[in-house]
Parts: sequence; structure tokens; C-alpha cells
Amino acid sequence: MSGAALGIEIVVVFFLALFLLQRYGDFRRQQRMVLFGTLLAWYLCFLIVFILPLDVSTTIYKQCIIDHEEHTPTIGPVPANLTTANSSVTPSKSSPNTKCYKPWSYIPDGIMPVFWRVVYWTSQCLTWLLLPFMQSYARSGGFSITGKIKTALIENAIYYGTYLLIFGSLLIYVAVHPEWHLSWYELQTIGITAANTWGLFLLVLLLGYGLVEIPRSYWLASRHGQPLVKTYFKASKLMTEKADAEENLEDVMEEVRKASECIKYNHPLRKYIDTILRKCPLDYQEKMGRNMDDYEDFDDKQNTYPSEKSLVKLHKQVIYAVQRHNRTRVQWQMLLQTAVHLEDVAKNETSLTHQFVHSFPSSEPASWLSRYVYTPTVEWYWECLLKRWSYRLLSVVLSLFSVAVVWSECTFFSTRPVLSLFAVFIQLAERDYNYLYIEMACFITIFFLCTCVYSTVFRIRVFNYYYFASHHQTDAYSLQFSGMLFCRLTPPLCLNFLGLIHMDSAISHQQKEQTAYTSIMGSMRVLSFIANGFYIYYPMLILILCIATYFSLGTRCLNLLGFQQFVGDCEMTSDLIDEGKELIRREKRKRQRVEDGENRRREWKERYGNPREDTARNRSHEMKETSYSDTVPPSNPRQAQYSRSGPRPERDCVELLQDAEPLDFNSEQTEETETETGRHAGGRYLSMSSSRSRIFDDV
Repeated sequence: MSGAALGIEIVVVFFLALFLLQRYGDFRRQQRMVLFGTLLAWYLCFLIVFILPLDVSTTIYKQCIIDHEEHTPTIGPVPANLTTANSSVTPSKSSPNTKCYKPWSYIPDGIMPVFWRVVYWTSQCLTWLLLPFMQSYARSGGFSITGKIKTALIENAIYYGTYLLIFGSLLIYVAVHPEWHLSWYELQTIGITAANTWGLFLLVLLLGYGLVEIPRSYWLASRHGQPLVKTYFKASKLMTEKADAEENLEDVMEEVRKASECIKYNHPLRKYIDTILRKCPLDYQEKMGRNMDDYEDFDDKQNTYPSEKSLVKLHKQVIYAVQRHNRTRVQWQMLLQTAVHLEDVAKNETSLTHQFVHSFPSSEPASWLSRYVYTPTVEWYWECLLKRWSYRLLSVVLSLFSVAVVWSECTFFSTRPVLSLFAVFIQLAERDYNYLYIEMACFITIFFLCTCVYSTVFRIRVFNYYYFASHHQTDAYSLQFSGMLFCRLTPPLCLNFLGLIHMDSAISHQQKEQTAYTSIMGSMRVLSFIANGFYIYYPMLILILCIATYFSLGTRCLNLLGFQQFVGDCEMTSDLIDEGKELIRREKRKRQRVEDGENRRREWKERYGNPREDTARNRSHEMKETSYSDTVPPSNPRQAQYSRSGPRPERDCVELLQDAEPLDFNSEQTEETETETGRHAGGRYLSMSSSRSRIFDDV
């Protein structure tokens, strides 16, 4: 079982990282290099979190062996049964009635140091060297690999220069100290300390927000009507962003159209225009393609052609505009579904039948789970009754965890008496050598800390440059930026956790066996002002950040600066809620009209067959007979009966029911109809394309 636990966790963590990447990234459209870099960064960070509890249990077992050797005199070598799976030794005087058993997940000597060294230095190379370069490479608008590499190097010159300046400053500080003699180990420790210091600075800020916001989000979700009101607020903001994205896309497409008309097929820069057009939406591609005239030579004209540099900039704008437009469109559909579901929950709460009724039932056949397990009755009890109380219970449990973390962060430096709650729990389990309890306690604690930090990373939004969106709508820049943050936050997070349970001698100042992870980090005593000052007292800032988050000081400040935030006692928030409610009501009416039209067509089809095929067949037969009668006079009066396929009133009814569809000029549902008739939804490029409307189809 020694290597089995490590192997199982390695495989499980890989699929966890792959699942998250599949949820936020797009495997079909995004570059393989971007996906691989992000997956590797997430995988290494999650691997550190999952493997660290095994390192803690293995270290406690080794400490047991050391204590036994110190308190038990031995003659000759240590008996071989100390290294067997069923071995037991007499413990130290502090625990005379217990035995030192090897944990089920024990990892042999020599494996963990090599494992941590590979994982740590790979993640550091990713976050400080490769991912920033790949980030600039993916965001570049260059048309060749060489051009993208050149752009990425120029953008990262200042970035890398700043790091070299910081490292050089620390190096000079250590070099001028008279008592220190620099060696490779000390240089390595200085680099690790600098990286962990930067990560701890950001870690405390993110952790202080997540410790309060996560429990509060579940508590607010359990309040009656609160999720629906917040959804209305989000709908109003998202509609504004969606309209802005559509306007931005149209402006960029206008620039592309001008460049495409200027640079024709025989120009050397035409291949760049073709590359840009392939990134545009399909309807714009068709319009611009139809407007091309490949029979005229434009070399003799004295036109002002755009430069390659301007086309690179235009290419970058097209990539950004298209991605933003697609993201807002998908987010609007998802938010609309959420709003409709929450309104259904509010309506079904007063139902006397205790069966959940949807406003828009799914057209797909019910699955086995819906028919036998998650029935309408079960759904009603969960959505209208149990879900609310489950969220409240979860919020209370998470709040207790947050209080324990804040208390331990402010008192973990005290070893006598031990004030850190997590250190108390681990030491109680260590007395009985209950390794399973130790590993579970370590895993739950570090998993909660990672959830608070990582969820804050997913919620951060820096305008439109860094924004995480589910349903495969996160761009390459945001994916790689998250990988960089994870690689920088995870090592100091793990060191902070080891300090909370008093397994880091640099903080606890105890002569105990060090974990393999701590040995890779090096001795922090090389820079004593960081080990004895910053690492101990800076985490206490979490208490102040939690208080500020509880009173929503950051949200209120952003609201005062003009960034619309959800503040309950603000008039602007009330106006946005009313606006969002009206938007949702309008979208529901559009959806209801579309479904009513489909139901009428389905009923007519079931009653009279397929009217479209019958009408097309009648028109074709009618046109053949008409053309024949125009060229050859009928010799038989009976031929006149083939000029009509049926009674005129019945055929008129069929055509009216076939073509009658509800229209709403503000709806996105009319995009398909407008595409068929050759018109774009925005109406901006109507003059660019020839009409393909079927006005004369009935002739």
C-alpha cells in the first residue's frame, strides 16, 4: 500500500484538473499549447495539496522512530522489525501505552524529496518563465510564429527585468552581511524565500476575502427571494455588457470590411486579410466574401493600404471582440435559464400538490433518473424545502471553519501553550498514532484553505482582461493567468498550513523531524527578518481583512467609484433590479411565443402531414404544368385539371400557417430567420451583400 496511495492520488488529481479545464476552457478552439500549460500548472498545484497529508503522516512516523531510539538504549543495529509493515516499537515516556505503527500510506525514504523537488521547480519555471511568455504569445495578433515570439519577448522584457532587480537586491543584501558566506544552497533559499514572500502577501488578501464570502454566499442563497433578486441585478449588468460587446464587434467588423475592400486578392497582404476573416463570425464572412470582385486589377490604383503592423493590431482586436461577444451571448442564455428556474421555485413554493412544475418543460424525453429517482415530487421537496436548510447548515459549518482558521492564524506562533486549534487536533491524534485521522484532518484543513483562495481567484475580474467564465467561455489569457496565480499561491499556502499544525521548525522553533516538503523549501533562517517577522505577523492581517469583507467595505468603495455593485440599501441597485426583472419578463415572453409557434406547427403537421413538403411539391408541379401550357396549347380540356394541385383556400391556409412566425425585433431568436433572408441582426451591413430573400419563390 506504500506506493498505491501515492499512485491513486496522482491519477485522481489529474482527472480533477482535466475536468476543471474542460469546464472553463475550450478543447476544440483554443491552442494546444495554452491548454497544456494551464493543465500542467493546475495539476501540479492540486498535486501538492493532495500529497502533503501523506508527507505529514510519514514524518510523524519517522519522529516516532527517532523518539524511540533516543529513549530506548539499544546494543548493535536496530532490529529489522522496525521497518516492516507490522512492526511496533515501545514509544517514548510521554506515551507509554501506545505503539508506533507504520501508516498504511507510508512512503519510503528518498521518494518524497525527489517528488517535491520535481513538482516545485517545475511549477516555479511555469509561473515565472513559461506561462508569462505563453500568455503574451497567445494574446498576440501576429500572423506567424516568429512574429508572435517577438511580440511576447518585447512584452515580457519589463516583466523579467523586475524580477531580476528584486533578486539582485536580495543577493546584494546577503552578500554584504559579514557573517554569511554565500553558497548555492543559500542562493537557492533566497530565491525560494522571495517567491514565497510574494505569494504569502497575495495569499493573505485572497484568504481574508474567501473566509467570509464563501459562508455568506451559502447563507444568502438560503434566504427567501435573495438569489432571484441578485439574478435580476446580474441580468441588468450583463445585458449592458452584451450590448457593448455587440457594438464593439460591429465596429471591428467595419474595420475588417474596409481593409478587405482595400486589399484585394492580388495584394501581398491579402493572406493576412484571409487569416483575419477566418476568425470572424460566419455571417460576416459570407457578406464580405460576396462583396469581393476578383475580376478587376487594383494594382494600378493609388490607394492607401494598411501596413502589416496595423493588420496585426486588427487581428488582435478581432480575436478579442469575437471571444467577448460569444462569452456574453452564452452567459446571457445561462443566466436566463437560472432566472426562469428561480422564478419557478418561487411559484412552486405555494403549490398544494407538492409537485414541481416547470414554466418551460424540456422537449427531450425524460431520462431514467427523472422518471424513477428525481421525480417532480422529489424535486419539489429538494428545491422548495430541503435545499434551503442544507445551505444554512453548510454555511454554519463553513463559518466555524473560518473562525478556527482566523484564530489559528493569529496564534500559531505560540507553542507553549499550543493555541492553534489545528495543531491541537493533530497533536491529539499523534499521541495515539491514528494516521488515518491525521491525514483526513490535514486534507480537510488544507482543502478548505485552497477552496477559499482558489474560489477567490475564479471570482476576480480585472475589467475584461482577466475574467473566468464557465461553459468553455474563458479565454487563453485568463486561463494562463490563473495557472500563474495557482503556482505562486500554493507553495506559501502549504508552508502556512504546516505552520498552523506546528510542523515547520522555522516558525515553531521546535527540534522535530521536518517534512520532506519543508526540507525542499530550505532554512528560512538565512533571512531571519522574514522568518521571524513577516511570516509570523503578516498572517494576522487576515482578521482585519475578514472584518472589512464582512461589512462589504470593498464593495461599497467600488460602488462609490462608479462600478455597479450589489448593495442592498442603494437606489441604483434597486433600479438595476427592476430593469433586470423587466428584461427577464421580456425574454420569457419571446420564448413563450416561439414555443407556441412550434406547438402550432407541430399540431398542424400531425393533423395534415408536412405542409412545407406538400407546398413545395405542389409549386413544382404547378410550375411544370404552367410552362407546358404556355408552349403547347392543350389539345384535351382535361389537361387544365393538372394546373391546380388542390383547392385554393386549403393551399392558402397551409402557406399562411407555414410562414406565420412570431416576430420580435429585439429578440435573439430572430437571428436564424434573418440569416435565411439575407439580413444581419444588427442591420449595419445590409448594403454590403446582395439580397437572397425568397420574395419570388411563389412565382
